[in-house]
Amino acid sequence: MADKRFRVKQALSAGGVVYRDGPAGVEVLLVETHAGEWGLPKGTPDYGETLSQTARREVREETGLQVELEEKIGEIEYWFARPARRERLHKFVHFWLMRPTGGSLDDHDDEHVSVSWFRVDAALRQVTHDTSVDMIEKAAEVLAARRRADAAPPRA
Repeated sequence: MADKRFRVKQALSAGGVVYRDGPAGVEVLLVETHAGEWGLPKGTPDYGETLSQTARREVREETGLQVELEEKIGEIEYWFARPARRERLHKFVHFWLMRPTGGSLDDHDDEHVSVSWFRVDAALRQVTHDTSVDMIEKAAEVLAARRRADAAPPRA
């Protein structure tokens, strides 16, 4: 009788929540796959890359934008299977808050059909997976805390 168990492997990725101040408030950048799913730009490290280097490279490739990493905002984890390889993967994706410093959305890779800016409230409704919602909410919390700190009167 053949062994029907799957090997369990771990996988890593890194990406970002890219934001800007738009005319109606903070906007975040989402990417759309050929399957019609909307999410955050992310990808797998190349050999020898740190996770922050991966995040910056993947965002550049998937969106066409150059970005500056501001701070790590968290990680998500999920499981998925590759039945043909008899594998179950436990994936961890690390995310940074990022702001654009150059580039053009027209230069995104062919992995995605579109790259678009969304107000935070619209992005939360647009993304396909709850894990993306979690990262967008964390990014919004960090940005709101920064604004409160900037608006606070100086202490005597």
